[in-house]
Amino acid sequence: MTDSAIEIQGHLLKLSNLEKVLYPAAGFTKKDVIDYYVRIAPAIIPHLAGRALTRKRYPDGVEGEPFFEKNAPMHKPDWVKTAAIWSGRNRRNVNYILADDLATLVWLANLAALELHPSLALAVDVECPREMVFDLDPGPPANIVQCCQVGLWLRDIFEHFGLQSFPKTSGSKGLQIYVPLNTPVTYDATKLFSHALAQLLEHDHPELVLSEMSRQARTGKVFVDWSQNDEHKTTIAVYSLRARERPTVSTPVKWEEVERCFKKKDAGFLVFEAGQTVARFEKMGDLFEPMLELKQQLPDLRRPAVSPAAGLEIAAQAEGTQRRSKRPRRK
Repeated sequence: MTDSAIEIQGHLLKLSNLEKVLYPAAGFTKKDVIDYYVRIAPAIIPHLAGRALTRKRYPDGVEGEPFFEKNAPMHKPDWVKTAAIWSGRNRRNVNYILADDLATLVWLANLAALELHPSLALAVDVECPREMVFDLDPGPPANIVQCCQVGLWLRDIFEHFGLQSFPKTSGSKGLQIYVPLNTPVTYDATKLFSHALAQLLEHDHPELVLSEMSRQARTGKVFVDWSQNDEHKTTIAVYSLRARERPTVSTPVKWEEVERCFKKKDAGFLVFEAGQTVARFEKMGDLFEPMLELKQQLPDLRRPAVSPAAGLEIAAQAEGTQRRSKRPRRK
């Protein structure tokens, strides 16, 4: 049977083409995609709830032509929640999907929305990011091993400021570092702070780190993408599938695992497919749960027209203090 109808939370969903293979290399079908999102729903829904959701759909599978979708489709069920958010670029409201429940998540999976990209802010307060994020993107032959090194440097700086940070794989080539805030803050503040840290890392480790996008200079280096901290940007959701050759997932990991990957120099150590991520969640719980409630504040960098160089100096002073500190590291 390729079509089916199921009832979820009082809503009738018609599922179609269930045997269609969306990941040919793995024989992973649409039914498998839906099954994954059902099993991981208790973990992923809290991280999607209330956030404007951009979807990347692959109706012909990962080898076909995808498309990004921001507006809710005309054929959406009446019970699917949306949020109208003004787009200055388009000069109109965009009606984003809110994936607040299991039924909506399954409906999206049936549309082959393999990748889920939520806003960093809640739809009710779009100008206040709930977290700061760094996307560590390696340029070959660098890989996630080198990203682990950069991530560990970032963690050390955050620890000086008394900030906890949480790593996850991108599900693709790199590593992403999240800092929960959940306090009043602006994108201007998170961009200033994240840009300064990216510049600091490039200043201290020019052989490995780039703080600005440069295709020519990418070879063998890690681009620390601080620009994700923007109202108009989205980052792949934790627990989202990725449209790679195999059904890999953006999976939260422990800092001990990041250290081990770097020590072992084994890029495969931090690659997780759908079934593995579900098993990890069932065993470890949601390693990203602190992102939901942990309240942290960025250091006060208020000063007139802080330049990138000034921001770099502030962060450099902070890291110098950290290097002299002998206090034990959080576990």
